[in-house]
Amino acid sequence: MIGVVVNSVAVIIGSLVGLLFRKGLPKKFSDSIMTGVALCVVYIGISNVIKGGTNDLALIFGMVIGAICGTVLNISGNLERLGEWAESAFPDKNGKTSIAEGFVTAGLLFCVGAMAVTGSISAGQGDSSILFTKSVLDMISASMLTVSLGIGVMLSSILLFIYQGSIALLSGVISTYLTEEMSATMICAGGLLIVALGLNMLGITKIKVADYLPALLFAPLACLLFGFVM
Repeated sequence: MIGVVVNSVAVIIGSLVGLLFRKGLPKKFSDSIMTGVALCVVYIGISNVIKGGTNDLALIFGMVIGAICGTVLNISGNLERLGEWAESAFPDKNGKTSIAEGFVTAGLLFCVGAMAVTGSISAGQGDSSILFTKSVLDMISASMLTVSLGIGVMLSSILLFIYQGSIALLSGVISTYLTEEMSATMICAGGLLIVALGLNMLGITKIKVADYLPALLFAPLACLLFGFVM
């Protein structure tokens, strides 16, 4: 679990650095930084899709069923309400951005990637090396995101700790049943969500990315199901 703790602390440290740079920063600079970070997010998502390789049918099935479940559960709306609560508790004096937006955007970025899942599974089995590497990357990303999105990025460390901590605690069960093909399909699904997140950050789309989070579960399960059927 030490890797999970280090990763969450790294996000907090990165956010604090970002808040220092954010003070007095003209909007045109913060907008430019936001665009640059968004382009990097799209690149990371595409890299995950290519790296994963996948069972296309299982991916489609997982995304569709995941979208249905996420919409029924209104995951996106619930996360936004949680972010709005944080906004009322920690008002942004600069008034530049929504804390809810920073919380949701950063939370998804830090939790959806391949390293979040594989790193947490490894950490649960005593090897935190992947999460240590991820911590450095997330600290840099957090500092850049905070310049544009504010303190909501720091608050996302709570979501990150709960998400990765849960996977680490269940790592024994997950690693027993997670095949290479299932893992690749999950990584690919996560990559698609990161691409969607980047497009939202660029203002091109308004996809409710959080509603697709169940796809990370259903895509690998579809691989398992099709393995029995076909």
